Amino acid sequence: MSAEPIAVEHEQASLAEEIEAALAYHGGDARAAVATLLDDCRHLRLQLALAEGAMSRGMTRGWRPSFERS
Repeated sequence: MSAEPIAVEHEQASLAEEIEAALAYHGGDARAAVATLLDDCRHLRLQLALAEGAMSRGMTRGWRPSFERS
């Protein structure tokens, strides 16, 4: 038996719990939960852009942050 299926199941259960927690925080209002998550994404993208501007290439050995998932 491989550990990979167990890890995937745990990750899916954890994600489901996070979704339920986000919905519960917003009183079951899915639109409010999505709006908050989009605001968080917008904020984190801004923070990433600021960090990219403040970092030197030598500090990261040429690594550049990515704004999109790959």
